[in-house]
Amino acid sequence: MQLIQQNPDLSAYLAADEVIDHHHPLVRETAARLAREATDSYSYARAAFEFVRDTIPHSADSGDMRVTWRASDVLEQGTGICHAKAHALAALLRAEDIPTAFCYQRLAYDAGTGWCVHGLVAVRFRGAWHRQDCRGNKPGVDARFSLDGERLPFVPDPANGEIDYPGLFDTPAGPVLDILRSAPDRPYLWENLPDALTL
Repeated sequence: MQLIQQNPDLSAYLAADEVIDHHHPLVRETAARLAREATDSYSYARAAFEFVRDTIPHSADSGDMRVTWRASDVLEQGTGICHAKAHALAALLRAEDIPTAFCYQRLAYDAGTGWCVHGLVAVRFRGAWHRQDCRGNKPGVDARFSLDGERLPFVPDPANGEIDYPGLFDTPAGPVLDILRSAPDRPYLWENLPDALTL
C-alpha cells in the first residue's frame, strides 16, 4: 500500500501533546524498561508493539466498560480500543525518537451491516513508513510487527465498502478523538464511533 505523508516534517511525528503524552512519567518509565532489554531501535519498536498488543487488552475483547484515549491513561488503566492502544504505542515509540504516524481503515462490522473507523500506526524505518496494528490478537485476528511486508489483521474489501485510508497523520483524527473524549462508556463509544473519515 502506498502511504501519503501529510506532513513532510518528521519532527511532527515525534511530538508530544495532550493525547500522545510521552513526557508523562509512566510513559517514560515504561519506555525505559522496554529499552533496557532492546539492542537497537528496531528491537525496541518490536518490544513496544508486542507490549501494547499483548498486555493491554482491547476493551471489546475483555468486556471492559472504561474508555481511555490519553496514552498515559491507556498504560495506567490497562485497557482501550484500537485507537487508544495506537495512542499508547505512538507515545512509547516517540519517547525513544522513533517517528510514528496514525493511519486508519474503514471496516465492516455487525455482519456487514455497518462500518467503523479502525486505528493503527505507521513507524519510520529504513527511509520508509511501515504500518503496524497493535489492536490485540484473538482467534481470527493475527497481527505481527514487521518491516518486511505488512502483517496486519485486517485487509479492507472495497466490495464491502471497506477502505484503507492512504494518509499518514501526525495527530489522531479529530472525529475519533472527539468521541473517545466524550463517551461515558464503551457501549456508547461503540455506537458512536465514526463510520467514515473525510480526509
